[in-house]
Amino acid sequence: MEIDPAQLRIELYPADILRKRADEVDVTPNVRAVGQRMLDLMAGADGIGLAAPQVGLPWRMFVAHVPPDEERSAATDPPSANDAPEVYINPVFDAFEGTPEPLSEGCLSLPGVTGDVQRPPIVTMSWTTTDNQRVSRRAGGLLARCWQHEMDHLDGVLIIDKMSDGSLRKARSALRNLSRQAGLR
Repeated sequence: MEIDPAQLRIELYPADILRKRADEVDVTPNVRAVGQRMLDLMAGADGIGLAAPQVGLPWRMFVAHVPPDEERSAATDPPSANDAPEVYINPVFDAFEGTPEPLSEGCLSLPGVTGDVQRPPIVTMSWTTTDNQRVSRRAGGLLARCWQHEMDHLDGVLIIDKMSDGSLRKARSALRNLSRQAGLR
């Protein structure tokens, strides 16, 4: 089925698609076009990652761009940033390293909701590129966290499912507001 990338928009909680496990997708010209649109939507929303379910598609695909700055580098081992936006198709984690650490996370599908989420500091992930090449890379810092956050979306998991109890209590009002805006009580 052909998707019109121009019609894609960021889905907000509690949209059903955010809770569904995504399916693998073949690399096609349409998938590449959707990936480019997702990169544009992510950048327009000042995000660092966006998963296909967040734009209403049940595809195992996400995009990410964690730009280098004073604290992050694409040249370190492992890199904590990427030099350019990337599309990750059918990603899988190959390894996790280190003791999970808490850090505050937000989500483009949960505006106004932030909270501490525990994640391993280093991951190794394999994926297919838009050129249909299978690659593997290790990442640390914010890039590793971003990959884990987006991979959760591909499994129907949201940050509110992994937040500390204190963070979740603080987020309840924003979650109620999002539900009301969606016409739910």
